[in-house]
Amino acid sequence: MDSFKAFKEKLDAEHKWPVVYMFKFVVPKIQVEEFKSLFSGEAHHEKKSKAGNYTSFTFKRKIGSSEEVVDVYLKARKIEGVIAL
Repeated sequence: MDSFKAFKEKLDAEHKWPVVYMFKFVVPKIQVEEFKSLFSGEAHHEKKSKAGNYTSFTFKRKIGSSEEVVDVYLKARKIEGVIAL
């Protein structure tokens, strides 16, 4: 959690809230449906990797604080193999 505390401090230094924040995740093929259900309702762009083993998801959301950003990353972290970019 110390890494999230440092990340939150960097976010607060870089952004004046609220802001439209872009999230990007790389999801293993076998976890795509779980990811979609976890973030259902998010308008997103998805792109499969060349070999089809991964799908990248990009979405933007209006965020009111660094805590909200961290919450999204913690939510995605629940899915095994997800990479946050």
